[in-house]
Amino acid sequence: MKKSLLLTLILAISFAAFSQPDTVKVNKKEGWKFGIALPAVAYDSDLGFKYGGLVNFYDYGKPSSYPNFIKSLYLEWSRTTKGSGINKFMYDDKKLFNTNLRLISDVGYYIEQNLDFYGFNGFETGINLDYTNQESSSYQSRMYYRHERKMVKIIGDIHIPIMDNMFKAVVGYSLYWMKINSVDINKLNEGKNPADQLPNVTDVPGLYEQFLSYGVIPDNQKNGGFVNHFKGGIIYDTRNLEACPTKGLWTEALVLFSPDFGSHTSYTQFSFTHRQYFTIVKNRLSLAYRMVYQTKLTGKMPFYMLPFYQNTLEVYDGFGGAKTIRGILRNRVVGEGVAFGNIEVRWKFFRTKLFKQDLYLALSSFLDGGMVTKRYNYSQLSGPTVNTGTEKLHLGYGGGFRIAINENSIIAIDYGMANDKRDGNSGIYIGLNWLF
Repeated sequence: MKKSLLLTLILAISFAAFSQPDTVKVNKKEGWKFGIALPAVAYDSDLGFKYGGLVNFYDYGKPSSYPNFIKSLYLEWSRTTKGSGINKFMYDDKKLFNTNLRLISDVGYYIEQNLDFYGFNGFETGINLDYTNQESSSYQSRMYYRHERKMVKIIGDIHIPIMDNMFKAVVGYSLYWMKINSVDINKLNEGKNPADQLPNVTDVPGLYEQFLSYGVIPDNQKNGGFVNHFKGGIIYDTRNLEACPTKGLWTEALVLFSPDFGSHTSYTQFSFTHRQYFTIVKNRLSLAYRMVYQTKLTGKMPFYMLPFYQNTLEVYDGFGGAKTIRGILRNRVVGEGVAFGNIEVRWKFFRTKLFKQDLYLALSSFLDGGMVTKRYNYSQLSGPTVNTGTEKLHLGYGGGFRIAINENSIIAIDYGMANDKRDGNSGIYIGLNWLF
C-alpha cells in the first residue's frame, strides 16, 4: 500500500510539472540580506517544551552574485525545559580576505538527553521496539535505546580553487569533545505522574548499560573523550546553483587522520561523496541523486565517532534520519564502513513574489538506502550474544515539501517511511534546505 502511494506521488508530480510554464523572472539582490528566521517550538512528553529559534543572513556581494551567495551567517539556539539544547554558529565565506579561498566554519555545543543508540553493524544487532512501547506487554522503558551525550564540535575547512574553480583542494581541522552517560532518569521524571515515570537504569538497564556490562563498549570509552581530525581532500563542482542545483556534478573525496593525543586511539578514515543533478523541465522539474561511501582505513575508532557522515560542507550526525537515510531510525546504520544513497525528484510547482521577495513552493519524492560495509569489531566479555542477525540494505522512502525565499532560505519538511519494521516505522523531519 505504501509503495503504491509513493508511485502515485511520483507520477502525479511528473504529470503536473509538464503543464507548468518555464518562465521565471528573478530580481537581483545585492549586499547583506536577511534570509530566514524560524522559532523552535515543540513539545516532547519526556524532554518537555522546546523553545528558541534560528536565523540566517546572506551576502550576495556588489555586483550581485544572486542567486548564489558570497557569505552566509547562521545562528541557532534552543532549549527544552528538561535540559536538552543546541547552540550553533556557522559562517561560510567564499571570498575569504577578498581572495578565491572559501572558509566553512562550524562551532556548536549540543546537549542530547536521549540520543538514539541501537548498537552496531545495522541488522546484526537485533532490536525490539516493543521495549519502548508502553502499550506493549514487552515494555521496558521509553529510554531503552537511548543514552545521554554532550558534545562540543569545532570545524574549520579551507577550500582552495584550482583549474578554473571546478576543482578545489580542501584542508581542515575538526575537534570533538564528547561526554557520554546514561540517561538522567531523575531529571526526566520531574513533574511526571507516577504512571508515566521512567524506570531507573539500575532496575531496567537499556542497551547502552547492557553493552557496558557485556564489555562491548570499552571501559575507557564509555564516557566519551576528545578527538582531533586533520583532513585533506579534493572537490569537483560544476553545479549551476548551490541551494538547489538542476544540473552539474558535485563530487568529493576526503581523508581524515585522528592522532592519539587527547583520544583513546589513532585512526584514518576515507569519505567519498558523488552527487549529480538533471533538468527534466526547465525551472520546474529536476532529478538528483547522491552516493556516499565512508570507511575506516587504519587504526581503531572510538564507538562514539562511528555515527558521523564526514563531508566538505557540514558534518552530519547519524546514519539514518533526517540528513542521510530518511524513514530509518537515527543511528540505526552504524559501523566502521557505511555506504548509502538517495534519489529524489524535485518539482517547483509555484513561483511568485511576496513583499518583493522571490518565493517558490516545491514537492519532492525520494528513495533512500544504506548499509554497513565494514563491521565495527568488538570484544564481548559476558552476557547474551549481541550478534543476532545479518546486515542487509536498509530502505526508506517518502515525500517532502519546501518553501524557498530568495532561493537560499528554504524551509524543509520531509516524511519518510521505513521498508523494514526493524528500522522503525516512519519519521517526519522539519529543518532547512534540500538534502544535498
